[in-house]
Amino acid sequence: MNLFPWRRPRIPVVELHGLIAGREGALNIRSAGPLVERAFASVKKGGILILDIDSPGGSPVQSELIAGLVRRRAEKKQARVYAVIGEAGASGGYWLACAADEIHASAMSIVGSIGVVGGGFGFDQLIQRYGVERRLYTAGQNKARLDPFRPEQPEDVAFVQALMSDIHARFKAWVQERRGSRLSADPAVFDGSYCLGARGQELGLVDGLTSVDELVRRLAGERARVRRFRVRRRFSLARLPRMMMEAALTLAEERRLEFR
Repeated sequence: MNLFPWRRPRIPVVELHGLIAGREGALNIRSAGPLVERAFASVKKGGILILDIDSPGGSPVQSELIAGLVRRRAEKKQARVYAVIGEAGASGGYWLACAADEIHASAMSIVGSIGVVGGGFGFDQLIQRYGVERRLYTAGQNKARLDPFRPEQPEDVAFVQALMSDIHARFKAWVQERRGSRLSADPAVFDGSYCLGARGQELGLVDGLTSVDELVRRLAGERARVRRFRVRRRFSLARLPRMMMEAALTLAEERRLEFR
């Protein structure tokens, strides 16, 4: 029995937006963790919660930490979690989406990208051309592995490839655990490619095509409204230099991901 029929149902929505990285100003367990905790504290046992995801990915460590927290709190509350991908839920962003029981997106959202990428630059010929002598002292045979100022070594490449394969295996296992039989057998699912939301639905990466507002109305009725949990940043002139640096770092990292 509803003792207060004039009250509108309120659905908690956690915003997980931005590049996933361990540094301040990015999406990580320090910034997202308190949001997840507060949002689940507002959920009644057996209730629902929505993750509003818009992220091109980033750190696999932070992705795993945030997703793990969501699952632990969902199981404790016996809550059903929905993810809605906005512009992008790719790579680590898709890892976060898999913490939900259902994943939704726009038909034109960027989803998937279940893979791992790494790389850098080599400057050994550059310093040689200008007569620069590299002096490096280490203790440990491989402490200077992948030094950009010396020629690339085949054993170093093999070492990094093995690390990336291990991370990729964990990523695939997580997606398979969470998506199960909904996944298509198409090899494109795990080859690192990204796709539009409509194609993601065909591959079993996405359950439906909708927005946060539409999903809220479908789950809780026309009168339902959203209760958003988002990072609130206070502006001050003292923080302006740091904010400018954070913006520059984010732009550089996003362009690097786009280039890759």
